[in-house]
Amino acid sequence: MSRLLTYGVVGSGWRAEFFVRMARLLPDRFAVSAVVTRTAERGAEIERTWGVPTARTISELVAGPGRPDMVVVAAPWQVTPVAIRELVAARMPVLAETPPAPDAAELRSLWADVGTSGLVQVAEHSPFMPAHVARIAAVERGAVGQATSVQISSTHLYHAVAVIRRLLGAGHGEVTVRASTFTAPLLDPVSRDGWSDAPAPAPAATLLATLDFGDARSALYDFTDNQWHNPLRANRIVVRGSNGELVDDRLVRFTGPRTVVESRLVRRQSGIEQDLEGFDLDHVSLDGEVLYRNAFVGARLADDDLAVAGLLAATAAWLHDDGPAPYPLAEASQDHLLGLAIQEAACAGEPVRTAREPWATRD
Repeated sequence: MSRLLTYGVVGSGWRAEFFVRMARLLPDRFAVSAVVTRTAERGAEIERTWGVPTARTISELVAGPGRPDMVVVAAPWQVTPVAIRELVAARMPVLAETPPAPDAAELRSLWADVGTSGLVQVAEHSPFMPAHVARIAAVERGAVGQATSVQISSTHLYHAVAVIRRLLGAGHGEVTVRASTFTAPLLDPVSRDGWSDAPAPAPAATLLATLDFGDARSALYDFTDNQWHNPLRANRIVVRGSNGELVDDRLVRFTGPRTVVESRLVRRQSGIEQDLEGFDLDHVSLDGEVLYRNAFVGARLADDDLAVAGLLAATAAWLHDDGPAPYPLAEASQDHLLGLAIQEAACAGEPVRTAREPWATRD
């Protein structure tokens, strides 16, 4: 039986609502102690619409008998490092939304202040997506031999880099980044706010970048404006290795003399046609081996929500010494550093080489 994780939330915007919703959907696993809002008016609105208590300050949130197990920081980029420092000073574990700081200078400053505290995790949920969990597990089991390159076109900057580095096993070494931006017409029918009813295509920018990690490891980054929501641009991922490659859910690999075999990652999805279990993801398997199993069956969660729930569950295990750190500040800092380098290379029109930073481990 998993222990209940109680957390406060700093912020009341779109990403903050994800964490409040998890507590509402999975009340046996997660509970929100309070949400910090700057004004009483916004607090009253949150209490009415989200059904959770609010506080005006972090000090109020972490004081007294209602002190949570940890605090989620889902605030604007400029506010996030300030809130992290205040929470660490109060000896409160933190799960901060991405990125943990707005730029490279502030990443270094934040690391200098809290990097060795062991209290800061970052809410990068992309590697916790069910399909990515299965892909990572397949690659770590040697499905493609030595992973040498990743091509990803799905999400942007630090989110994509987090998946790339995890699949390649890339650490914190120097990286050479090259990037270019291209503009072309694209119909944009759906945004975060829903259907746009756009009458015709409009100019959309696509950013292409290559990342050279050294040691025979590289990546291709491909992202188009609003690709998260636009159904006319599909998600794509390729992981190439010394013995084969994984293209989305299709695995091709060498298994012996003159033998190349093909397999697929298979989702078992209940609730389709005469299946009366209810619509839910059960598991993702490869050749009969389950690589991802839904720990939240019955909650009917979409993949993005499953990733958030999985991140929270991993954070709870870390807090209780039952599992590894889910996504430490050092990893988040490295991923955002490379995301910034992608943007810099695209703007400058010339290669950018990142250096080893203070958060680098011996890799």
